[in-house]
Amino acid sequence: MSVGSAAVRPGSPPAVGARMRSGGAQRLAADILGLSPALLLYGVFIVVPMLFALVLSFTRWNVVGPIRWAGFANWQLLFSDPLAHGALLTTIELAGLSWVVQTPLAMALGIFIAGRQRYRAVYASIYLLPLLMSTAALALMWQGVLAPTFGGMAFIARNLHLGFLDQNWLGDPRLTFYVIIGLVTWQFVPLHTLLYQAGRRAIPNELYEAIRIDGAGPLQTFFYVTLPQLRYTIVTDTILILTGSLTYFDIIYILTQGGPANTTLVLAMDMYNVGFAQTLFGYASVLAVVLGALGIAVALVLVRLTGFGSMRSGQEGIS
Repeated sequence: MSVGSAAVRPGSPPAVGARMRSGGAQRLAADILGLSPALLLYGVFIVVPMLFALVLSFTRWNVVGPIRWAGFANWQLLFSDPLAHGALLTTIELAGLSWVVQTPLAMALGIFIAGRQRYRAVYASIYLLPLLMSTAALALMWQGVLAPTFGGMAFIARNLHLGFLDQNWLGDPRLTFYVIIGLVTWQFVPLHTLLYQAGRRAIPNELYEAIRIDGAGPLQTFFYVTLPQLRYTIVTDTILILTGSLTYFDIIYILTQGGPANTTLVLAMDMYNVGFAQTLFGYASVLAVVLGALGIAVALVLVRLTGFGSMRSGQEGIS
C-alpha cells in the first residue's frame, strides 16, 4: 500500500471523506462556471427561441395585430394540409439522398487529401473554395449557368453540339430536384471532406503497418482498418448531413422558390411561405417545431443506434 493513497476505506477519519466531497463539489462548480458562457449562449439563442416557437404554435398572429390563443387549431391544420405533407416528404428525401451522395464522396476525398504529398494539399485548398463562398452568391452563379436560353450550359450545348446539356434544369419537374441535390453536394462535400481528412490522419500508422505485414491489400486495409476507425467520424458526419439537410432554404429560394410543381418545396421553404407570405406565424411556428423535433429525433436515434454517446476509444473495431 502506498503512503500517498487517497482511497477512502472503512474507518478512515470523517475529515478525509469530507475533504474529498468538498474537492468534488469545487471541481463541479468550476466545470459549471467554465461552461456557463456556452450554456448562456445556448439558452439565449436556442432554447428560448424554441420555447417561443412552441408557445406561438398555439396562437394566431399576423405580426400587426395582437397574439390570440388558438389552442390546437394550427396543429389540426397541419394534419389536413397536403402541401405540408408533401414538403415534409421532400425534406426527408432530400436529406436521405444528400447522405447517400455526399458520404462516399466526402470519405473518398478525405482519405485522399489526408496524404502528406504536397499536390494533395494544393488540390484540397482549391477544392474547398465553394465552402468559403456565400450560398446566395453561389445560387446566383448557378442560376446564370443553368438558365435555359442564355445560360452557360445552353451556350456549351449549342457551340459544342452537346444536345443533352440543353435542358430546362430549373424548370423540369423530373430534373430540378436532382439538380438541387447536385448543387448542395458540390457546395458542402468539402466540409465533410475535412472531417474525414482529420479522422484518417488520427488513425495510428502502426495499424496499417501491422496489417501490411499480414499481407493485406488496399481493399482489405480499407475495410479492416480505415472504415472501422472512421465509424465515429461517419456518425458525426451523418448527423451533420441529415440535420443540415433539414434546413436547406437559401439555395432553393433563389433557384426555384419551391417549384416547379412543388417538387423542391421543402419544409423550411413552406414555413417561410406560410409565415412571411401569408403572415400566419402561428401555423409557421408549427412547421418550425416539427422541423426542429425532426432534427433532434434524427440525432438522438443515430446516437442511440450507433453507440456514439458511449464511445470509449478511437481505436475500436479492429478485427
